[in-house]
Formats: sequence, C-alpha cells, structure tokens
Amino acid sequence: MKKVYFMPGILLWLIAQPAAATEVNVVGLFNGKAMVAIDGGKPKMLSAGQAAAQGVKLISADSREAVLEIDGKRKTLAMGQSLSYAASSTVDSRSVSLAADQRGHFVTVGSINGAATRFLVDTGASSIGMSGAEARRLGIDYLKGERIMMSTANGVVPAYRITLNTVKIGDVAVNQVQAAVSETSMDVTLLGMSFLNRVEMKREGSTMTLTKKY
Repeated sequence: MKKVYFMPGILLWLIAQPAAATEVNVVGLFNGKAMVAIDGGKPKMLSAGQAAAQGVKLISADSREAVLEIDGKRKTLAMGQSLSYAASSTVDSRSVSLAADQRGHFVTVGSINGAATRFLVDTGASSIGMSGAEARRLGIDYLKGERIMMSTANGVVPAYRITLNTVKIGDVAVNQVQAAVSETSMDVTLLGMSFLNRVEMKREGSTMTLTKKY
C-alpha cells in the first residue's frame, strides 16, 4: 500500500464576500431564529424563512450559525460574524473571498458532487479528507478507491484514495479532485491542496481571494 501524508495546517473559515456596500452582522443565534443587524441598524429577530430589508433572508439557524440568503446567494455566518456585499456585483464568478473572524478560523458550506457538506480549509492537507460516514452520506462508494495509508495527527490510519467529480465553494467549482476517505471520526470535510492548487490565492490583510486557475 502507498503512504500519503495528510497533516493538519491552517484552518480558514470561508465566507464569500463581494465588494462592500451593505453589511450584515449576526448578533444572536437560536434554534430556528437569528438576530441580524443590517448596516449597523437596530438588530431584528428573523425566523427561518423570514426576509429582512436589503435582500436578506434567513434560511435556517441553530445555536452555532445562521444560513442566510443574501442577494440571492446562501451564506453561512457564525455568532458575531459579518458580511459585506454589493447587490448586482460584477465579481468574477470564478472567485470567492475569504474573510477571517476575530479568531482567524473560518468554515463554509460547499458541495461535493452536488451534495452539501461542511468544509474547513486546510493548507497543510495534501488532499480533501473526509470520514467514511460522511462519504456514505454523500453517496460516495469510496471502497472502490485505492487503499492507502494516511498520516494524521492521530497516527497512521488506512484510507481510500478517490476522485470526486465536482467540488464547489461559493462560485468556484473544480472538477476531478483527489480525496482521501478514512474511518476516523471527523466533524467536517477538510479542503486540502488537491483543491487549493487549482486556484490562485491572494491575501490582503484579513481577506484572501481564491480565483480558479483552470
């Protein structure tokens, strides 16, 4: 069996953020409800399915995060996070911006083969990594992949190397992306260099922009 290295690296919490115009800030989170402030105004309690001004609608919420539809696109914000956007923006559809929160850690909901999954971006991981349970939930038959040994923070574990049809983060979609699936417990899917090598990474302060290369 071949051996690959899958080391944890910098975790970034992904938030799509076009040019600033309107600012949305999550100031309270509850099951099915979120307290949202827009452009520094008085916070408003939204229930799932309820819309506020400036094209902001709450899709779902729990004690950890709110899923908002903002200018027709779904974004995930945690407590205290904010997002600036411009309606009718002309941002390159192949780009997505990353904005760091006060802890410098970020998360986003993207998709694999069209099915939603939660990602943590890990620049130290050689490929996308997920648990067997998550792969099964996504309908991926990983047992047909190449059996390998994978080095993790918890030691060397058996895994299966597979190729994903499509991985999408925001408006950036990449096809034929290598991934590793192991039976170790993982709360999220790690977005490693098999995806990140396919984008250009430009950082300015606390903002990083990913632009698809090809």
